[in-house]
Amino acid sequence: MHVVSVNLGRPHFADYTDAPNGTGIDKRPAAGPVQVAAPGPKGTAGSALAGDAVCDWRHHGGNDQAVYTFAREDLDAWEADLGRPLRNGVFGENLTTSGLDVNGARIGEHWRIGPGLLLEVCGARIPCRTFAGWLGEKGWLKRFTRRAAPGAYLRVLEPGEIRAGDPVTIAHRPDHEVSVSFLFRALTLEPELLPRILAAGDALDPEARETAVKRSSQGAGRT
Repeated sequence: MHVVSVNLGRPHFADYTDAPNGTGIDKRPAAGPVQVAAPGPKGTAGSALAGDAVCDWRHHGGNDQAVYTFAREDLDAWEADLGRPLRNGVFGENLTTSGLDVNGARIGEHWRIGPGLLLEVCGARIPCRTFAGWLGEKGWLKRFTRRAAPGAYLRVLEPGEIRAGDPVTIAHRPDHEVSVSFLFRALTLEPELLPRILAAGDALDPEARETAVKRSSQGAGRT
C-alpha cells in the first residue's frame, strides 16, 4: 500500500461553479514533498496540503475534509467505463493510492503515511455540480453515486511531510461496520442506513452525524 501521487490544485474559473474564487478541482501531481497539517475549522480554512487550493470554503475544506484520497484502482475502473484516460488527481483527489481499500476503510481508521503523517478517515466525498461540470460526462452525478465508491475524506491527527512513493500503514482499524462506502450509501441512496452510521462514534464527520441524529429522531417520533 503506497501513495502513487500527491496532487495539488490551483484556482481557475469556470461556468460550472458559482464560487467567487473559482475552483481548485484540477489537481496535478506535485514534483516534491508536500507539508500536511490540520487547516482549521470548515468555513475558515481550505486544504491540509501546502500549496493546494480549495476555493469554495462553504462546502469544502477544513479539518474534516482536510485530505481527499482516491484509489488508482478505482480510477482505472472508471477509465474502462468512460473510455478515456484519467490521470492522477483528475477527480480532485489530494492523494492517489495503490493497494489500499479506500472505500472499504472504516470511519475512524488511522493511516500512517511515511515517517510522520497520521490521518484519520472521517467522511465520504459527495459529488457536486462542480465535479460534474469538470468531468463533462452525461449523467455523471447519478453514475458516480450508484457506484458507491466515492473516495475518502481524512483529517490530520499528526502533521508531517508526504511524497509520491510513501508507504501507507493502517495503524488503527475500529470494530464497526461503517466503511466509507457504507457512509456514502447512507447519505445518498439508502437513508434508512443513517441511524447505523452513529456506530462510528466521534470520528464521524459532524455534518453526517447531524444528519443521522435527525433521521434517528424522526424514526423515534413515528413509533
